This record gives sequence, C-alpha cells and structure tokens, in this order.
Amino acid sequence: MSANGSPRILVLWAEESSPNLGVAVLARGSRDLLLRAFPDADFTFANYGARPPQVPWGRPRSLLRERVLPRYGMQGYFRSFDLVWDTRSGDSFTDIYGLGRHLTMSTVHEMARQAGARMVMAPQTIGPFATRRGRLLASRTLKRSELVVARDPESAQAAAGLGRAPDLTTADLVFAIDQPSPAPRRDVLLNVSGLLWHENPHVSAEGYRRVVRETLDLLRAEGREVSLLAHVLDTPNPDNDVPAIRALADEVEGDVEVIVPEDLDSVRATIAGANALIGSRMHACLNALSVGVPAVPLAYSRKFAPLLHSVGWTTGFDLRTDDLETLPQKVVVATEALDPAEAEAAAAKGRASLDAVLDLLRSSPRVTS
Repeated sequence: MSANGSPRILVLWAEESSPNLGVAVLARGSRDLLLRAFPDADFTFANYGARPPQVPWGRPRSLLRERVLPRYGMQGYFRSFDLVWDTRSGDSFTDIYGLGRHLTMSTVHEMARQAGARMVMAPQTIGPFATRRGRLLASRTLKRSELVVARDPESAQAAAGLGRAPDLTTADLVFAIDQPSPAPRRDVLLNVSGLLWHENPHVSAEGYRRVVRETLDLLRAEGREVSLLAHVLDTPNPDNDVPAIRALADEVEGDVEVIVPEDLDSVRATIAGANALIGSRMHACLNALSVGVPAVPLAYSRKFAPLLHSVGWTTGFDLRTDDLETLPQKVVVATEALDPAEAEAAAAKGRASLDAVLDLLRSSPRVTS
C-alpha cells in the first residue's frame, strides 16, 4: 500500500508516453480498466524506455546477480506493490522475437513472484513458442501467475497446451479506454506501417508498398478523401511510420494530408472523427473499432485475426496469403461495404468482455488481500 493507504500497482512492459501508440494503448487501457476495480490506486509503469533503477534487466544474468547479491533493492521494490500487472507489450509472450526478449521479461516476472508480488498476466497474446526452452519458460511463467487472461481464443488454447488454462479470455485492452471526443470529420484514414515499408521478416516490402500506393490511388479515383496516418511516431527506430507515410505522400499526384498525432489521445480523437480506417498496424485497427469506426485490417502476423474475430469483426485481409496483385481493389470494395453499426457492436462486445476482468480481480482474495 502507498503512504495514503491506496493500493500500489506496477504495470510491466507498457507506458503511455511510448511513441509506439500500440504500447501506449496497453498502458492507458490497463490504467482505465484497473481504476474501475481500484478507484484510488497508485500506478507505476515500467518498460524498456522507462526502467526502474532497482531492476537491472539489461541482461537476465544481471537480474539473477541482483537476486543473489542485492545492490539496488530489486526484491524490496517488487514487494512494495500490491499487484503486478504483466502486459508483455501485448504480444511479446512468445519466442518468435528472439529468446532473449522472452527470457528477460520472464525473469523479471519470476523475480517479482519470488519477492511475493501478486502476479497477473494481463489480456495479451500467448504464443506461439517455436523452441522447447521457450515453451518451458512460458509454462513456468503461467503456472507462477495468480491470474492469467488471454485476449483471444487461440492464445487461450496455447496457454492450456502449456499446462495452465487462462482464468478468462477477453478482448484487447484498447476496449477499456475511455471514449474520446471526435476530431473534425475525415473520410478514410490510411495507416501505413514503417515496419513493413522496409525489408522485414513478415511480408514483401516491395509488395506492401505497391499495395498501399495502388489502394490510395484507387480510393481517390473513387472520389474518397484519404489522409495518411502514423500510428508509430517518429523515433530513431527505422520502423516508425512517419518516414513511410511521408515517402508515400511524395510519390502520389496531388496533395494528400499527412497526419502525425501528438500522442494516444490525439490519434484516438482523429480516428473517432473518421468514416473508416485501413490499417497495417493492429492497434490502429483496434483503436478504430474501440471508438465505433469500421476498419479494414491488412494483417502481417498471426495476432490480427483472433483478436478481431473475438469481437465479431471479420472484415480484413492478410498480406502473407492474399494475392497482392488484386488486393488493392478488394480493399476498396471492402471499404465501400463497411457498416458503422457493426463497428459499434464490436466496441460494445469488447467492453463487455473486459468487465469480466473486473469481477475476477474483485473476487480474487489472492489479488485483493
């Protein structure tokens, strides 16, 4: 408890100031959701860009050394929290991004658990795990967690296969965020991913660039007004969206609006004022659905479809499997057919699923005691 008696909550692997607005979504969604269960809670956020000095997670061995030969007060730091809410950045509870990231995050989880912290795996993607070591590590983490929440049925199945079925399956945390006031009306927002614009392990960069260029041209030929939207803001990291949307704007004929939001609030307001969004960043699409704006996702990984389907949203395409030659025309046709009422229904379904998390937190003596 804090000095004033309020519960102290540590949110791992998310921060509201992140230039990756998908990570900011996880932080804000966590805060807005948990405040409904614990209205006077004090929050601390820890992420790669906001590491607490007590937790030396540069390398897993640094964490183990601190555990055995304490210098920074790591165990006391973890012990000071009433609840540790582990988001794993939404989709990092896997070894497909490298075993090192999985090992570091899981070691932090284990150190907090050894300190006596009450550990909750927040709504997130679970898996896939491509290595035996990755699976063993994941199984231990799940079994050492007091509550586990998956954010889609495939993740729930993956957890069960590791020996610890989740306590609950919900939608993404974006559906917990309070509704924004819409910005001035726009027609179609086209979110272009800097991750896919350059060479990447997911899809053909050349094919992706061709798809978004032709989609933009076809939409404008149909009389639609299109604005280009960044959802990962400008940073030294080359996969941010800003250079990609500016490069696309330079390539097309005539003026096209380029939107670089200031933060999560401004991007949600911008999206809420649009008629539709076409997005290659998953949380750009989820942000849209959460405010009742229909979206056409252009998926590049396994995480898209289960999350979208969990709220009843089936419109979308997969850049890995769909024919890229014909995809732009299909996207335009799908955009014309979007129904705002279906997006509103998806938003309502997502919010309702997260209400069950509150009931679970309130009823669990392991978390609330």
